[in-house]
Amino acid sequence: MYKRFDRDRLITGVYILQPYARTENHIKELAECGIELIVCLSKPDEKTLDLLYKYNVGCIVSGILPGWWGGDGDKAGKMADINPIEKYYEAAKGFTDHPAVWGIDIGDEPSALDFDHYGRVSDAVSRLFSDQLPYLNLYPNYASVATNSDDQTTSQLGTATYEEHIEEYIKKIGLPYISYDFYLYSLPEMYGVGKMLDNYRIVSNACRKTGRDFWYIPQVNSLYKDVYTSENRLRYQAYTALCYGATVINWACYTGGWWENNVLDTEGNKTEQYEKLKKINAEIKRISDVYMKYRSVDTHLIGFENESWLPDYPQIKTVESLDTGVIRDLHTDGGKLAVGQMIHKTDPCRSAYVICNAADAYDRAPSKTKITFKANDKTLKLYSGEGIVPLIKQKNEYSFELETCHGAIITLE
Repeated sequence: MYKRFDRDRLITGVYILQPYARTENHIKELAECGIELIVCLSKPDEKTLDLLYKYNVGCIVSGILPGWWGGDGDKAGKMADINPIEKYYEAAKGFTDHPAVWGIDIGDEPSALDFDHYGRVSDAVSRLFSDQLPYLNLYPNYASVATNSDDQTTSQLGTATYEEHIEEYIKKIGLPYISYDFYLYSLPEMYGVGKMLDNYRIVSNACRKTGRDFWYIPQVNSLYKDVYTSENRLRYQAYTALCYGATVINWACYTGGWWENNVLDTEGNKTEQYEKLKKINAEIKRISDVYMKYRSVDTHLIGFENESWLPDYPQIKTVESLDTGVIRDLHTDGGKLAVGQMIHKTDPCRSAYVICNAADAYDRAPSKTKITFKANDKTLKLYSGEGIVPLIKQKNEYSFELETCHGAIITLE
């Protein structure tokens, strides 16, 4: 089951490849941008699929099965009536397989009131398409929150809290991942970093608890035409996601799907976002082989104690320095760090730490931060997006510098 989707690799994908960007040159350049997966590829012809396969790009196909989007919640709880299970069996009869098809889209942002039906749908689709992964994306935590009233069915989440929304997904839907989108740079800042980190916390904890993969959808595009998402803003989203254990990062959007300043314009020409995304994807790939040898067990925040949003998120914990027993007194010179704690998948005596300089999420005052820590007598290596980086050692204390929004991974063996 799910034979084509390699869960042992870190996958970088994008949303939407419109027909105007499906020539061989377009797909070649897409692969050169570090893209391995197209999400929501609508009704591709055989030529497009052949080209994707030629350039080692997979796709999750939309339009094969009955569509569903939770939207503003006005259809919450009605999916079983609108899309009964028989429709999926009937639609599957018209499917022509292709090795470039890694997954089948089954919907986006459903209410928890439809999770029972989605459990049946995902099971049926898994049987009907044995080589493909059913793809379902969830709301972020800034969706509307339900109440315990008769109006509950008009909410988006269908639960009283976001944590309950994720818990219901886990109980009722047996897919091996949790996917959600969070568009930090299209939100008012008052809803920004704290809400983003809390969303990471909830989903990553659920994935660790149940052995699911963490799929994350950041933005490469912009809500407003005159604002381009900067290179460092791309980095911030990618490296913080890795600190919380993400294994699939699907950028929105490559071609026109929603909003402005996608990677290609409506004529299929590259925007300035192409080179930015190519650079960040390349950085991620340089550490991906090391990263995927480990599994995420915890995430720590250092230096966030004075953030104005912190009282609104009591579950988020921040420390001045980190001591895990393997590393001690990991701290920075006045900055902010996200630190992902990891254990080797086959040898629990080996560990790793993904670190992001998270002091400047909005890329307004780029600067370096010095990171210092102590470690037991182990072989240490430091990998960044540029390759192996030397650690400065004085007695049993190590240090290195990290630019704003950049990330690195330390291995201890």
